[in-house]
Amino acid sequence: MKTSKYILLIILVAIIFSCRQNTMKVRLSGTEKEVEIVRFDNELFTTGWDDSSAVVALANKYAAFFDLYTYRVIHIGGLGDTLFFEGLQQFMTDTMMLDIRKKTDSVFAGIDDTEKKLKDAFKYFQYHFPEKELPTLYFYISGFNQSVVTAENIIGISLDKYLGQDCKWYQHLSSTPQYKIVNMHKLKIASDVAYAWGATEFENTGKTTTLLDNIIYQGKLMYFVDALLPETHDTLKIGYTGIQLEWCKKNEAQMWSQLIEHKMLYSNNRMDIIRYTNPSPTTSGFPLESPGRTGVWIGWQIVREYMEKFPETPLDDLMKNDNYQQILNDSKYFPE
Repeated sequence: MKTSKYILLIILVAIIFSCRQNTMKVRLSGTEKEVEIVRFDNELFTTGWDDSSAVVALANKYAAFFDLYTYRVIHIGGLGDTLFFEGLQQFMTDTMMLDIRKKTDSVFAGIDDTEKKLKDAFKYFQYHFPEKELPTLYFYISGFNQSVVTAENIIGISLDKYLGQDCKWYQHLSSTPQYKIVNMHKLKIASDVAYAWGATEFENTGKTTTLLDNIIYQGKLMYFVDALLPETHDTLKIGYTGIQLEWCKKNEAQMWSQLIEHKMLYSNNRMDIIRYTNPSPTTSGFPLESPGRTGVWIGWQIVREYMEKFPETPLDDLMKNDNYQQILNDSKYFPE
């Protein structure tokens, strides 16, 4: 009997601890609209390039997105350009593009899990930002161009940038190093979309002049990802391996101390900011075992500490708060 009570106590403690740990998993109303997801890749390739009237109909059907796709993603201009249909033909009949299309169809044959994750994410977005419009999400093939593009009420997602790190073409992309390739898999789509939408909805106001400003701004974006994907592991949110994430946790105090000792926090040197916030295989100045973007990870922890101190702060207020020094001061952040 005592053993049963003891086991029950452990379970209750575990449940309580879990609830405390996952404060971002708020209770949704159940009335949230589902975000619209368009398989533009399927519609485009079904339409083909040789039926100009069908292409025009597709352009009219998705007027806001079509130009974004043809201008910004595959770079063939618009319907009014003389060489538009020639460019579309080259894109859609290229042997490599046809192979990519087959591979994409294979990897994303069962895309329900990805779509559900995205739909759930934007239900949380509605909870935190009930006055904002939902974007429409478009899946497409880009020829290995941008992973995620955004515009007003639009998010475009390049499926061929998420085929898995063993994809044979990735090794031949000179602009894509190995430390980026490891995150080019479909489980990363939701966090990349959430981050990109946060950066679109809450653009840098121009007040991020120092490294401190930049890491806390980035930390707010990561907290936005927390809010939209409360059940997603931190490794997927920031794109670290489990070993890299543990390294950051174990060395958090040392990293913070080094930034202070070397007077980095208030540096407005562009190269200092890039060193700690841009994707890279490791963080220059820290041990080789460190992952890149450790400044972003630290900024994320600062914002989490701040929101733990002020849990009643609406997410909208946090995202609009560009008093970065005050956020640091009020967070009482001091890892030991």
